[in-house]
Amino acid sequence: MRVLITGGAGFLGSHLSDRLLSEGNEVICMDNLFTGAKRNIGHLLGHPNFEFIRHDVTDPFKFEVDRIYNLACPASPVHYQYNAIKTVKTSVMGAINCLGLAKRVSARVFQASTSEVYGDPDVHPQPESYWGSVNPIGIRSCYDEGKRCAETLFFDYYRQNRVDIRVARIFNTYGPRMSPEDGRVVSNFIVQALKGEDITIYGDGMQTRSFCYFSDLIDGFVRLMEQEETVGPVNIGNPVEFTMLELAENVIKLTGSKSKIIHEALPSDDPKQRKPDITLARKHLGWEPKVPLAEGLKETIAYFRTYLEGEK
Repeated sequence: MRVLITGGAGFLGSHLSDRLLSEGNEVICMDNLFTGAKRNIGHLLGHPNFEFIRHDVTDPFKFEVDRIYNLACPASPVHYQYNAIKTVKTSVMGAINCLGLAKRVSARVFQASTSEVYGDPDVHPQPESYWGSVNPIGIRSCYDEGKRCAETLFFDYYRQNRVDIRVARIFNTYGPRMSPEDGRVVSNFIVQALKGEDITIYGDGMQTRSFCYFSDLIDGFVRLMEQEETVGPVNIGNPVEFTMLELAENVIKLTGSKSKIIHEALPSDDPKQRKPDITLARKHLGWEPKVPLAEGLKETIAYFRTYLEGEK
């Protein structure tokens, strides 16, 4: 198939490109390189079935494709809060442009949504039927509400125009090709540990997250896109829950670092708990994560160790 990936030079987009190319597909990778990077796709630039196009998803685009994966949007607080208005535009206008293209060429279109649509949840773990508890005017709202609106658009195009959609809600994901500056907790802790700096935990460290290794997540994407039982939304994430303190201790142990753990004030609207209910993924996709945290952290630490040594 001929596949368009928006945000294709990002952490997840580049790994999705690898997977789809390995299966014999043609891939058009579109990215404005705000958070994506050419180094993530450098190994693909000579591939006969791979094409990179520098373009912003908020501006209209036309391609003849069979599948569209919409992954374009900064996903870490430090990046999506940098230009909050642009973040909303990326989610909303990007969804409109992807859906418009899918309608015109009768392509199936995938939306990379997020567990952030659940906000700071009162229900635990979070099933897809839960509507969420989101502050519409907070500092995280540009991302949370942008993604919620994108889901609305996907389902309205599905109901009104019969566009063939798939919607995944991504929970915390980590692995090689994460940016060391992206501000997400796994990359923050690993980079701080490798540099021998203090590891910064916000609040008391008892807030929880569930960490899914990138290869498991990409497998979930492809399974959701290619099955016919549901359009979603489907939670894709690891249901094994860890506190921030446990994650920091794991990183210190696996890096052999002498870093100390320090505590700072909890940011506004930071969720206290985050854990996916993956019943639907198991039922419709036959999917569940396979890579345990310790194994995934070892691979991610090795990547960052090489990355940081290359910067010296």
